[in-house]
Amino acid sequence: MPTSTAHVLTARPDRYIKQLVAHMGHRTSTEISGDGRGVITLSRGRCVLVPLRDGLRMIASAADAEGVAAVQDVVARHLLRFATQEELKVEWTEPVAADAVHIVDPVVDDYVSTHCTPADEVLQELAVRTREATGDASGMQVSHDEGAFLTMLVRMIGARRAVEVGVFTGYSSICIARGLPEDGRLLACDVSEEWTSIARPYWERAGVADRIDLRIGPAVETLRALPDERDLDFAFVDADKIGYPVYYEEIVRRLRPGGLVVLDNVLLGARVVDPACQEEHHVAMRALNDMIAADPRVESVMLPLRDGVTIARRL
Repeated sequence: MPTSTAHVLTARPDRYIKQLVAHMGHRTSTEISGDGRGVITLSRGRCVLVPLRDGLRMIASAADAEGVAAVQDVVARHLLRFATQEELKVEWTEPVAADAVHIVDPVVDDYVSTHCTPADEVLQELAVRTREATGDASGMQVSHDEGAFLTMLVRMIGARRAVEVGVFTGYSSICIARGLPEDGRLLACDVSEEWTSIARPYWERAGVADRIDLRIGPAVETLRALPDERDLDFAFVDADKIGYPVYYEEIVRRLRPGGLVVLDNVLLGARVVDPACQEEHHVAMRALNDMIAADPRVESVMLPLRDGVTIARRL
């Protein structure tokens, strides 16, 4: 599902959004939220309208490039018709498919990754070992900036009991365990003896092996075997995406008030925003993202960190 954007310079973005939504709402489906964000749904696609400090951002999307062009034409014509007090300039970007979208610009991404606390020798060597041993699968390892983020979150909330679903070669396990006090414990769940065997010597070198309890087997069974009590402080989920809804539910019901669950890869390379992506993991993640945003048990935020990270705090 290709998308195209336009940034229209104007001092009246809120006014134009209200006009567009009100006028076009007579013939098509429209909505406007409390923060001024408008959505116009047409037969060929839709356009999202976002008020900015210096103008109006428009995001047109449709099933194909022709549909995008139709949405662009309809919305731009109406916008220019309403602009009686100023001359607006609407320039759309070329349509881009979801699999070509950069969640963060590569230049910014590189700058961000080099401006956080550097990974130490153990983590650097584990990253190299993972690439050597797992090949293309090494992309499943969290980046060092995301690892630093996990350590910081664990320390900030004073976590003592943590759970990790999806260990891979143990990089994130080290990051989480390092944020725990010496008597803290991390329950690490995975199904692979092969990949977790790479982790163990690095856990020892990092000085956190005594804090990590590795359980090999289906994570859902490990989680359901835990006491049905709200005493977990922190959880990190980075495993099979189809299983996310079940992992989330089993964890949230056991989180203490103020406890956090962090879910990785919630954007799936931007495919969650493309209705044309209908593989099982796309559908599952899209539904989970909607459910978390509406879950009265938590307050949540989704961050464009790497492939998308959601943090949900138990109320």
